[in-house]
Amino acid sequence: MNGSGTAPAVPRPAYRRLSVEQRRSQLLAAALGLFAQRAPEDVSLDDVATAAEVSRPLVYRYFPGGKQQLYEAALRSAADQLERCFAEPDSGPLTQRLSHALDRYLAFVDEHDAGFSALLQGGSVVETSRTSAIVDEVRRAAAEQILRHLGEPEPGLRLRMTVRMWITAVEAASLIWLDEGKRPPLDELRDWLVDHFVALLTATAARDEQTARITRAALALETAAGPVGDLARRILPVADGAAHLL
Repeated sequence: MNGSGTAPAVPRPAYRRLSVEQRRSQLLAAALGLFAQRAPEDVSLDDVATAAEVSRPLVYRYFPGGKQQLYEAALRSAADQLERCFAEPDSGPLTQRLSHALDRYLAFVDEHDAGFSALLQGGSVVETSRTSAIVDEVRRAAAEQILRHLGEPEPGLRLRMTVRMWITAVEAASLIWLDEGKRPPLDELRDWLVDHFVALLTATAARDEQTARITRAALALETAAGPVGDLARRILPVADGAAHLL
């Protein structure tokens, strides 16, 4: 204590001045962190302000539309991340490219589990036609990336439907994986989903010449020791058991 009997003032941390874009990014990062752990309706602007270590009025300054505007902006940011998950160089076997994309996608699901569930299952009090459109945009962007990897500039109906069906299956599997306590391990889930895609392509190829041509070209890049060779070895005994139907 000093001579006057009062304790010396504790210096406050220096205020960190950020640019408009930096501050907005900071608030979005804080919101995404909260939405990753809780459903959107369980997150308040006060929670975001506390997480970002700023005042509530500052949050309103950047998001005058309140929680709805902040949620949509955070969702747009998450959607951008998910879209980037499927961006992969056009080299190497198809299954390898899919595996890399799924590793990034499933890592996002793992990190943003509660928010991911609320996002895809719907029912949130902050869900609107705009938020639904953002989610659908992610699905379409993912499908476009997969079709690009298949190397077909003008995909027909059956091929487009096959890819979109697989995107839906990936979403459903991700939600089930969360509901099952994040089992099986992520690497097993990834390999299983790659198997599903190969199986879907093969089934469609039996009825669609375009898909058959693309599938033959894709399989030509695979190796006997790779995912397709392993899948074939596991399927052969099942195929042999069904041979009596031919």
